[in-house]
Amino acid sequence: MGKYFGTDGFRGEANVDLTVMHAFEIGRYLGWYYGKDKKARVVIGKDTRRSSYMLESALCAGLTASGADAYLLHVTTTPSVSYVARADDFDCGIMISASHNPYYDNGIKLINGKGEKMGDELLDEIEAYIDRATAGEKDCLPYAIGEKIGRTVDYSAGRNRYIGFLISLATRSYKGKKVGLDCANGSTWMMAKSVFDALGADTFVINNHPDGLNINVDCGSTHIEHLQKYVLDNGLDVGFAFDGDADRCLAVDEKGNVVNGDHILYVCAKYMQERGIFGNSKVVTTIMSNMGLYKALDALGIGYEKTAVGDKYVAENMRQNGHLIGGEQSGHIIFGRLANTGDGILTAIKVMEAMCETKQPLSVLASGMKMYPQKLKNVVVTDKDETLNCEEVKAAVKQVEAELGENGRVVLRKSGTEPLLRVMVEATSDDLCEEKVDYIIDAMRKCGK
Repeated sequence: MGKYFGTDGFRGEANVDLTVMHAFEIGRYLGWYYGKDKKARVVIGKDTRRSSYMLESALCAGLTASGADAYLLHVTTTPSVSYVARADDFDCGIMISASHNPYYDNGIKLINGKGEKMGDELLDEIEAYIDRATAGEKDCLPYAIGEKIGRTVDYSAGRNRYIGFLISLATRSYKGKKVGLDCANGSTWMMAKSVFDALGADTFVINNHPDGLNINVDCGSTHIEHLQKYVLDNGLDVGFAFDGDADRCLAVDEKGNVVNGDHILYVCAKYMQERGIFGNSKVVTTIMSNMGLYKALDALGIGYEKTAVGDKYVAENMRQNGHLIGGEQSGHIIFGRLANTGDGILTAIKVMEAMCETKQPLSVLASGMKMYPQKLKNVVVTDKDETLNCEEVKAAVKQVEAELGENGRVVLRKSGTEPLLRVMVEATSDDLCEEKVDYIIDAMRKCGK
């Protein structure tokens, strides 16, 4: 985790933490880095935030000043940038989005030519360049001159090619299926409906009127209660909720129940196993996935692996080991042979495949997994490492784990960006979760940290 770039890009309040100068400098460095021996080609997408347009212009200015050509997908999804970057042989891709954050935040996500999140080594170089520029040092990177100056190119054709790719994945027509979509006033506001319409669904859409300020406001995967009501009120077969840049998807079954990322991992892994295509693959999760998922996978004889929190780490594990599916409870789901990042619309298509091929409603498909009650609290500490190594804290965690046994677990982890420790307990009841979380927090207070 660097000074500017976290596990999901450079993110912060637009023109406060993330400024147009930051965007310009990122463009300058990427254009120079990839253009050392040739004309660099970079593809750029953005979400519907008002500030996305100014950051796009600043990135383009930096890229073209260094001699790179910038190809603009315009408003699109993060996974579409990943797809186009690898399918059309770009040097890298850039997505301007703060995902599920409020409109006044924004972010810059960097994607390599394979459609994967950018490696730490290059991010460290970019951060060092930003620091030098911030300190007022003379810009050591050459400016392109004459015919070597870069250009911007309208590349909406790339976005259309991605839509065609999504449509090609469906194994059956959705004719007769009533599907609800909550587009979060974000990147999918036009794209998602066009995909489901093309596949024959009766498509019902909410929150598809972005105005630059309403992205994620009381809608999308972070406020799925509205889609739950919409599904029930309209008698829909299923609903899918995306976040601002559509790398997440949560679902709602026909009874109005939330089907989260852990449920989706279970449904899709079970479906692949039953179809004989899962083989020796394992489901890749983060340490924050619910224990109910692991027990359900155990019952099916499906193995799993756990990574640090962040879909970046899930993707790395999948690539290294050839696993077919992985993701997070929040709805970042990665299908290994189809994508290198979470893809909300793709996830919805794969859930629809399981429903259509098995001829079962989503409530039945997800019924084999029961969520354990879970409680998470954030604790402000003066020193994260010292608190974790405090004997009283370690003893408290050990005691809680012993008392819960196989019917619960403890996860204690550091925030990557704030002076916080996150204390999470899963157990057989909400009251027991609350009691055990508070017990561990009391031990932290006794340490005086």
